[in-house]
Amino acid sequence: MSTTTATAATAAAPIAALAGITKIYGAGETQVTALEGADLSVYPGEILLIEGPSGSGKTTLISILGLLLRPTRGDVFVRGERVTDLPERALPAIRASAFGFVFQGFNLFPALTALENVAIAIRVKDPTVRRPQVEAARLLHAVGLADRMHHKPADLSGGQKQRVAIARALGGDPPLIIGDEPTAALDTKTALGVMALLRELATREGRAVVVVTHDPRLERFADRVAHVEDGRVTAVVTIDHSRAA
Repeated sequence: MSTTTATAATAAAPIAALAGITKIYGAGETQVTALEGADLSVYPGEILLIEGPSGSGKTTLISILGLLLRPTRGDVFVRGERVTDLPERALPAIRASAFGFVFQGFNLFPALTALENVAIAIRVKDPTVRRPQVEAARLLHAVGLADRMHHKPADLSGGQKQRVAIARALGGDPPLIIGDEPTAALDTKTALGVMALLRELATREGRAVVVVTHDPRLERFADRVAHVEDGRVTAVVTIDHSRAA
């Protein structure tokens, strides 16, 4: 069973939650259980790190949380609604409105400027937006890239590209940002700068941020850390920053 230490954030209703999640790949001799009975809740205004060894099920966990994968068993809740059995056609709209995704590889279009990369994502999320470039410019300003918005990815540093990816994830104003190793390709200074930005977004705007990481140095930015091992959430621990020197 998982153990959870309560935080002030948990006084609010969770933005998303997993209950008894099991994910099995394959069948027979090739069957692999990636997750087994995993429980996890994510609350507004917090940064939740997900840590564990390679192959422990971390990426499968956040993929199910973000409705990119369906569980074999268990329930998924988004903003209080059980979405486990919704038809596939209903999921894109929920993903677009509830989640923003940030990945290790940036996934930017090389032929487009930072502004165009963010604007096209906004247009995909909500085709009714009349001036996506105006909103894209606002988001790039919010992540500190007002002076680089007309540059293409080849002319940006790793940290700047990740900030573009974060701005893109913020399109549509999702309450939950999910990052899969978003700082792994960055040097220490840049990685900490990206995490500081995510911390600011969580604190200032009340967004929830979930980050998969192998880097314990990122714990200084987190409110809670979920430990995953052998497909199970073995503990969710609160970080007591008041004891930091």
